[in-house]
Amino acid sequence: MCGIIAYVGEKKCRGIIINGLKRLEYRGYDSAGIAVLMKEDGKKNNRQFKPDSYGIRIAKQAGKIAELEKLIKGSDIDGCVGIGHTRWATHGAPTQINAHPHMDCNSKIAVVHNGIIENYAELKEELISKGHKFVSETDTEVIPHMLEEFNNGDLLIAMQKLLKRIKGSGAIVALNSQVPDEIIAARIASPLIIGIGRDGNFLASDMPAVLEHTKNFIIVNDFETIRIKKDSIEIFDIDGKKITREPFKANWSITSAEKSGYEDFMLKEIFEQPFGVKETMRGRLIEGQLDFKELNMTSEQIRSLEKIHIIACGTSSHAALLGKQLIEKWARIPVEVEVSSEYRYKDPIVEKNCLFIAITQSGETIDTLAAIREARSKGARIVSITNVVGSTVARESDAVIYTHAGPEIGVCATKTFTAQMIVMYLVAIYLAKETGRLDQEKIKEILDELEILPNKIQSMLNNSEQIKRIADQLYKYKTFLFLGRLFGLPVALEGALKLKEVSYIHAEGYAAGEMKHGPIALTDTNTTVVSIVPRDSVYEKMLSNIEEVKSRNATILSIATEGDIQISRYSNYVFYVPKTIEELYGILTIVPLQLLSYYIAKNLGRNVDQPRNLAKSVTVE
Repeated sequence: MCGIIAYVGEKKCRGIIINGLKRLEYRGYDSAGIAVLMKEDGKKNNRQFKPDSYGIRIAKQAGKIAELEKLIKGSDIDGCVGIGHTRWATHGAPTQINAHPHMDCNSKIAVVHNGIIENYAELKEELISKGHKFVSETDTEVIPHMLEEFNNGDLLIAMQKLLKRIKGSGAIVALNSQVPDEIIAARIASPLIIGIGRDGNFLASDMPAVLEHTKNFIIVNDFETIRIKKDSIEIFDIDGKKITREPFKANWSITSAEKSGYEDFMLKEIFEQPFGVKETMRGRLIEGQLDFKELNMTSEQIRSLEKIHIIACGTSSHAALLGKQLIEKWARIPVEVEVSSEYRYKDPIVEKNCLFIAITQSGETIDTLAAIREARSKGARIVSITNVVGSTVARESDAVIYTHAGPEIGVCATKTFTAQMIVMYLVAIYLAKETGRLDQEKIKEILDELEILPNKIQSMLNNSEQIKRIADQLYKYKTFLFLGRLFGLPVALEGALKLKEVSYIHAEGYAAGEMKHGPIALTDTNTTVVSIVPRDSVYEKMLSNIEEVKSRNATILSIATEGDIQISRYSNYVFYVPKTIEELYGILTIVPLQLLSYYIAKNLGRNVDQPRNLAKSVTVE
């Protein structure tokens, strides 16, 4: 996620903004920039300025904040009003020209933005027809031009008009050189806070940016607009009605606040999943309708598909297994899932009418890159699913589907995995819709359930203390077996992987029916069996498999559907997930397993954010 900081006050702001951006580095970014209001003096570029007139000075750079500091070192860029931004690229590559801030045609309005403007293409076309000139590839650049179009002397009113035209998410902060003593801002979905200082006021994406200056804050809510000056703060609803809100005092240290009060990034990112799931669906699932132009395939091309290959490593390969099940069930297209590290060594067959899907969180996984290059050399069409704009896999693909989970700091994938799962749901439904192999009533049922999925995930997170209590009882066990069938199998595999990664406990995931073909020999009083057993079409089969391991004196933890009283007779511990349709239990049942792994690892004193021997992105073979 991008990071924003703004200041208006009595102090010089350059150092405040740069230090604030550094405090937001944990959010992840690929470029940075600042804009400062400065008094113009005399002539500049053959222009005569009025006394006490102001201009906006901008500096921005791709790469780390250190690169931005080098750019402005020795310059006179400074003032008492300014904004800063760290960008996590979504629309447009991570380049200097795409970095924020962005400006209007007359260089009087500067904007930074954290979020996505879904209807930017339509707005951009409209603005170009009115004579506006664009210089970047970003969706954000429509904002200063829209503000320019709406501005009749009060940028706050222009911002309120803007909110009624744009679709998507965002925290927006703007400077206006014609009114140099104020900063205007707004929020839709993306976080934004007001910091109240003694010598001025602040806006920021998160408290760490300004904690060294103040601990008094106001949270900005959706569709509110803000005007801050050095000695005043005003909040308005979208229709311009003034709102009064009392500030609160934060007691966090800077270190803890970088994690928003969570002890570890892994836990923070687990709890960010409702937002990540919602953002990944945003712009693709709109009011019950599915729009998936990013696949970049015509209906005719989709209908002619004879096979799909999905290539991935690690956690992403479990999302691929779910994708296989969904596509084959809904779209009736055969799917093969391959481990990237093995693919290129087997002289793979690439059929004429096939689609090749590569899943990689970072977009830089060397084995997956090698696999897509092998497939492309044999004529395959490549679609990639990744969380990083401008990554190598994105550049080498015919089409890219971004997960919009935001940067994931913890090494072990949590929110990026659920975002990948969401993409697989959407792709499978879209393929089924385009091929006509799923009726509209079923499509509507699935989409309706997907739209309320974030709330169901949140309800489980609200009950995380129960998982913690279970983990407190299980962390001393030396062997864990995770069992699942059908849509529970990828979850069992991922649950076992998470526990191995962060706790270093021996854990294996199996298709439950395979237990009697060998793994059951491992079960005894030192074994915990985690069963994924929602009320689905294989529920009765799962009960039989649980009985098999229970009779060998294993301890049983079952992940079951709310209202299932029967399961408690088979289990030592039960965690209930909300009821949904069969295919969606995969994403609901993985969340408690992520929490289980986290709390077991914490009981063992592990570093969950940086487990031993692991890297966030595997870029060497």
